[in-house]
Amino acid sequence: MTMLSKYHVPGLAIEDHSIDVPLDWTGHEPGRAFDGETIKLFYRVVTAPEHVHDDLPLLIFLQGGPGGAGPRLNSPTSDGWIEEAIRHFRVILPDQRGTGRSSRVDTHTMARIAATHDDDAVAGARAQADYLKKFLADSIVRDFEHLRLTEFGGRKWVTMGQSYGGFLTLTTLSLFPAGVIASFTTGGIPHVPADATEVYEHTFPRMARKTACFYERYPQDRERAAAIADRLPTAAQVAEFTDGLTGRAPTPMMRADAAHRPGTIAAMAAHGFPLLPNGDPLTVERFQCLGGDFGMKPSFERVHWILDDAFLDGDGTVRDGSPLSDEFLSKVMAATSSRPLYWPLQEFIYANGELDEPIRWAAQRVRDCRSEFDAVARPLNFTGEAMFPWMFEQEGALLPFRPAMDLLMEDTRFGVIYDEDQLARNEVPLQAAVYFDDMYVDSGLQLDTLSRVGNSHYWTTNEFEHDGLHGPLVFKHLYDEALNRGDLEELF
Repeated sequence: MTMLSKYHVPGLAIEDHSIDVPLDWTGHEPGRAFDGETIKLFYRVVTAPEHVHDDLPLLIFLQGGPGGAGPRLNSPTSDGWIEEAIRHFRVILPDQRGTGRSSRVDTHTMARIAATHDDDAVAGARAQADYLKKFLADSIVRDFEHLRLTEFGGRKWVTMGQSYGGFLTLTTLSLFPAGVIASFTTGGIPHVPADATEVYEHTFPRMARKTACFYERYPQDRERAAAIADRLPTAAQVAEFTDGLTGRAPTPMMRADAAHRPGTIAAMAAHGFPLLPNGDPLTVERFQCLGGDFGMKPSFERVHWILDDAFLDGDGTVRDGSPLSDEFLSKVMAATSSRPLYWPLQEFIYANGELDEPIRWAAQRVRDCRSEFDAVARPLNFTGEAMFPWMFEQEGALLPFRPAMDLLMEDTRFGVIYDEDQLARNEVPLQAAVYFDDMYVDSGLQLDTLSRVGNSHYWTTNEFEHDGLHGPLVFKHLYDEALNRGDLEELF
C-alpha cells in the first residue's frame, strides 16, 4: 500500500493512502497495468485502536453524492454507523475520484481544461464535458475494484452504500460481483431502468408536501418566507439584467468568463440586487433551494432558524422596508452552496449507456409543469435535490461548468452502469434500508427495483429520514439482519 500517514483521532486508528488509477478506464482492466493519463485515488483505512493488529474483514464505504468525499471523522460517534462498523471490520473510506484528496475537480480544473483550447472555445467546452463524464459510476467502481485487487490482495469485501452509494452498489453488483461478500445500502436503491425525468416527477410532489409540513410546524414562517421572496429578484430578472450589461445575448462561453464577474457583481450591487457574501445574487429560486435540506433531520429546525434571522430592524419582525441581515445572507449562502461536482453531475447519475434521448435539464422541465413552484407563487414552495440552468449562469462556483453542461445535456452516450440481467441473477446478499418517506430516493421506485434484484432483502421504515445511517441504529440493524440470515458466514 502507498502509505501517506498514520495517526490516531480519539477512538480511531487511521491510515492515509493513495494510488494511481487511469483517468480513462477505456481499454483498461482493474488489477492490471495501464498507461496514459492518471489521477490519484485517496483512501483512509479506519480501525478501532484495539483491533489494529487483528486480521479483520474489510468493509468499503460507498459515499453519497454525486461528488461526495469520504467522511472526516472526529470520533467513532461523529458519523453514527462507524462505531458499530469498527467492532467487526477494517473500514475503508475512499474519496471518490474528483472529490476530497482524489484529484479534486473544481473551477480551477475547468479553467485549466478550457485554457488548453484558448483558440477554440467550443473545443474547450467539449474537452470539459468529456472530462466530467469520466467521474461517473462506471469509473468510480472500477477505481474501487482496482484498489481491491492491487492493494488488498484481491480479498473480497463488504460494501456499505449510502444514498448515491446505493447507486454505486448496483453498479458494483452489475460489473464486479465476484469481489463482494455482501452489500448494505441505505436510502439508495435507484430505479432501474434509470430515468431522470421520472425521478423528478416523483420528487416535486414530495417537495410540495414537505413544504406544507414545514409551514404546519412553523406557521409564522409562511409569512416570513413570502416576505423574503418578495424582496428578491427572480433568476430570470437577474439574467435579463446581466445580459443587458453586454448589450447582446451572451453565449455560454461569455457567461463562464470569470474575468467579467467583478464588474457584474458591482453592477448588480449598484442596481440593488441582494448579494450573498461571495457575490452571487440571491434570487427567489436560490432561496427556494433551502428545501434541499428537508429530507434530513432536523432540517425543518435548521431552515426555521435561518428565516428567524432574516430581518435586520427592531426585533426582527417582518416589516416593510427592513433590509435582509448580513447574518441571514451568510447562512443562506452556506446552506445553498454545494460541493463542486454535486450539481454538475446530478442528473447524469441516471444516464446508463446509450440514451434514447438527451436529459435536457430534467428537473427544470418537470418544474416548468408545476406552477406551485413558480418564483411568484405564494405560499412559497421550496425545492429539493434538483439542479437548474440558472445555477450555472449565476453561481460563481458553477460558472466555469456551464459550457460543458450545455453539451452534456444534449449527449446520449454514457458508460454502462447497470446490467439488468446480471442484477436479476445476482447472488451477493443485498440488504437495503428503504426509508418510506425518503424525499430524495422514492421508496416505491426502490422497492420496484429490489423486486427484480436477486438475493435482495429490504427493511422498510418511516422512523428515519434519508440520513438515518449517520445515527447509531441503522447500520446495526442491517448488520444483525445479514448476520442472522447467514449472509456473513464467509467472514468468520
